[in-house]
Amino acid sequence: MHKKSIELLNKAVADELTAVHQYMYFHFHCDDQGYDLLAGLFKRTAIDEMLHVEKLAERILFLKGEVEMKVGEEVKKVHDVKEMLKMASDMEEASAKDYNIWANECSANADSVSKQIFESLVVDEERHFDQYDTELENMSKFGDRYLALQSIERSRGREAGAGKVE
Repeated sequence: MHKKSIELLNKAVADELTAVHQYMYFHFHCDDQGYDLLAGLFKRTAIDEMLHVEKLAERILFLKGEVEMKVGEEVKKVHDVKEMLKMASDMEEASAKDYNIWANECSANADSVSKQIFESLVVDEERHFDQYDTELENMSKFGDRYLALQSIERSRGREAGAGKVE
C-alpha cells in the first residue's frame, strides 16, 4: 500500500547519507586548515542529516519496509572552501526541492505522515541552505580575509591554552 512512500523515503535516506559523508569530509578538511567556524558548521549539519536518516528509517520500518542504507553518491574530493560551500548550498537546495515534490507524492498516495516528515525536512534543508549561502556571501564580501580571521582565532585559542597540561 505504501510502496511509493517507502521508495521515496529510501531515496531520501541515500541523499542524507551522501550529505553526512560529504559534510564530514568537508569538516575534516576545514578543521585541518584551521577554519574552526566552518568546520563546526559542516559537522553540525552532518549530525542534523544523521538525525534525518533516523527519522526516515523509523517511518520506513513503521510502513513495514526495508531501510536501504545506500549512499547516493561518492564523496567529492573538494579542498577549496568556497567550492565546498557552493556544493553544500547546491545540495541543500536540491534536497529541499526533491522533498517538496516527494511530500506531494506521499499526499497523493494518502500518506500524510510521510508527507509531514518530508515537509519538516524541507524546513531543515532550507535552514542549512541559508547558512551556507550566508557563508558564501561572507566570503564574497571579505574574500580570503574571512578565512584568515578564522585561522587566526584558532591560533589565539591554542596560544591561550599553551600553558595547560592535558
